[in-house]
Amino acid sequence: MKETYTELVQPIEIYDSCDVLVVGSGAAGHSAAIAAARAGCKNIVLMERYGYSGGDVTGGYVIMVPNLSWYDKSFVRGLQEEWFTRLEPIPGAVRGPSLKDIGSQDPVLIDAWQSIHDCVSRGGFEGAKPSCLVRAVYYEPNQLKIEMDKMLLEHKDSIRVMYHSWGARPIMEGNTIKGVAFESKEGRKAVMAKVVIDATGDGDIFRQTGAPYCSLADGECRSSTTALVWRIAGIDWDQFEAWKRRSPKAAGALRERLSKIAGFRCLPLPTNQNDMCWMNNWHPDMDCATVADQTKTEIGTRDTIREVLAYLKEAVPVAFRNAYLYDIAPQLGYRCSCRLKGEYVMSANDFAFARQHEDVIAWHSTICQINDCGPVEIPYRAILPQKVEGLLCPGRHLSADNVAIDWLNLIPQCVGTGQAAGVAAAVAVADGATVRNVNIKKVQDILAGEQDVPLPRNEHTDPSYTALCEEHQYGLYTNLARQAAQGDSLDAYRQH
Repeated sequence: MKETYTELVQPIEIYDSCDVLVVGSGAAGHSAAIAAARAGCKNIVLMERYGYSGGDVTGGYVIMVPNLSWYDKSFVRGLQEEWFTRLEPIPGAVRGPSLKDIGSQDPVLIDAWQSIHDCVSRGGFEGAKPSCLVRAVYYEPNQLKIEMDKMLLEHKDSIRVMYHSWGARPIMEGNTIKGVAFESKEGRKAVMAKVVIDATGDGDIFRQTGAPYCSLADGECRSSTTALVWRIAGIDWDQFEAWKRRSPKAAGALRERLSKIAGFRCLPLPTNQNDMCWMNNWHPDMDCATVADQTKTEIGTRDTIREVLAYLKEAVPVAFRNAYLYDIAPQLGYRCSCRLKGEYVMSANDFAFARQHEDVIAWHSTICQINDCGPVEIPYRAILPQKVEGLLCPGRHLSADNVAIDWLNLIPQCVGTGQAAGVAAAVAVADGATVRNVNIKKVQDILAGEQDVPLPRNEHTDPSYTALCEEHQYGLYTNLARQAAQGDSLDAYRQH
């Protein structure tokens, strides 16, 4: 039995009241607040524990978003694409194939982008489409941090931002959430709301409401790893890529040696500029919602930075001779911990059989070899908790099993489900409905008709998107998809 301490029961001040409360201003939460305001909601509170928005994208230095297109169509649009539209006028802020070039099989362009990770379609498995350019965008996190604030300021009459405020506990009335208690330098206070959106990424709110959820118990998944990203400047990425092409065996040995020096897998990846790279890392069997694993990741990474950098300078002087530590991400890189067990649990079958959902809120190309990275439908029910009323849960903790979550907890899916949650909350409040019985057709029409989100079977979406999917069998021409159709267990595909 663990020792316990009983807190003194005392009233706490109601700091604010609103129609929609968004807890967490990462990719999902920031998108939810902006989308709710654009859908007409005028009384929104956005609560964030750090002093900036973006979460992993700005504070964790996850500085690229992959697979926004499939063949020659950009399936992941809306607020996700708006980030880059807004950043493009800033010199050097973004880097990636343009929308006009996606799907191109021009060998000259493919060779030019091959050295920039994920800008050329993933292959190497049976049935994969020919190599083509993919909309994958690298960006400067500090510029995006500024731009996300500017987006909030554009809606300052609708959104009240509370930075440095940690959403701590749900305030429940029976099975209905009525608000959230938070901690800050002002002590513990509360914000009351008609609708609460838990966009914390780890289910900090929903797992205290009685809503069913799962922990990430599968140590083989990417999602069961943590990271602390750091950046190296003074390099020449083009020279590094040229060296890797000239010396493929040495390049393979370098990867192994870096992991041995660090004690965990780590790898230099490109950034938005040629003279800088970021060091991604994967600490295995870690839970990013536990104090011990968070601490071990932070200290363990920083303890090895000097040794890893020294080896790069010695091993690849043509690219790293003048390299130096530029910065370390101000926050931990989170992948997954607790997942919602919502009204619908997404699985590999959604990818293997191109399942259609009448309540689809996002139609995303993802990183999944089963359907050759083709678009998959994410239903509203995947962000709707069981048993609890007044709550939506978009982002990397959405409802998916321990295999499918690896393909669904990336930045684009956080933005997409967050944007949909914001619209749904705004529609529910405006109509005097609940988020459980909200008019989903109205939500879809706002997303597709007003907020640039392609959705299947919606009159506001260009029919050429569906035609492309039908022409290419929704990506189900791969050997993996054929095996699935024959009844093979999809658990066998976890390594893919």
